[in-house]
Amino acid sequence: MKSYEMMVIFTPVLSDDEFKAAQKRYTDLLAANGGEVVHSNPWGLKSLAYPIQKKTTGIYWVIEYRAAADFNSKLNIQLHRDEQVLRHMYTALDKYAVEYNAKKRSGVLSGTEKTEA
Repeated sequence: MKSYEMMVIFTPVLSDDEFKAAQKRYTDLLAANGGEVVHSNPWGLKSLAYPIQKKTTGIYWVIEYRAAADFNSKLNIQLHRDEQVLRHMYTALDKYAVEYNAKKRSGVLSGTEKTEA
């Protein structure tokens, strides 16, 4: 199993319940295919850098997961079929990125972040 990180931008017209249902739908798909969620981070409503489908805002969701390599093709099909998804992108993480994300979540500074005074 490899580690991945995925960012999904949902349409801004979703209610909180619909957004949570969409997150659950994709985490259930991941679990059904033998994957596991490492970390889920809903960012909420943010402005887009450029309009997508005449929308200037979107609801962001970042998820880090472990899955088999062939799972991403199934996930990609489901994301393209979902009308609530404006954009998505997944990235394979190497061992250094996985370690960095774990340290960042635990609050350990890696030396590259600035401390607030």
